[in-house]
Amino acid sequence: MKTLEDYTQFIAAVRKDTGLAALEPDESGLVSVRIEDAYNLNLQFVEATGRILCFVEVAQLPPDASREVFRDLLVGGLFGKDTAGGYFAIEPETETVIYNYFFDGDRVASDPEEFVSTLEKILQLCDIWAERIRRDLHGEGHEGDDSRNGAPARHEVSFRLDP
Repeated sequence: MKTLEDYTQFIAAVRKDTGLAALEPDESGLVSVRIEDAYNLNLQFVEATGRILCFVEVAQLPPDASREVFRDLLVGGLFGKDTAGGYFAIEPETETVIYNYFFDGDRVASDPEEFVSTLEKILQLCDIWAERIRRDLHGEGHEGDDSRNGAPARHEVSFRLDP
């Protein structure tokens, strides 16, 4: 995938596969869609690199967010712990935690099904982190937190519309 036109055609194939009419890139290649009233999933084609940036708002932090929240995010960022190759950022004006993941455009262009499957896994990962952040913010610790030992997400997120 080298051009915005290639990306637009790829997204059209994904849109057909998922049935999500909202998967429509704007003139800059940005796709933004609300998934199950839980997450805003954003895809942005970066023509200079031929990659697709996926970014999802995971949680909004209060001004008095605990040290544990930032520690978990830094450990995830530095060591890739429980991030599946993505990374976190915090939007400074709103204190929103954003999960970011880059797709290789050439790799995903050959398999839209795998792309959709990976998007579903990203949303499940966001569920895990949203819960982890919630627990950190409420001082609940991580005892019994299955996401710490590699267990699958508690919520199944489907990126497809049922026929």
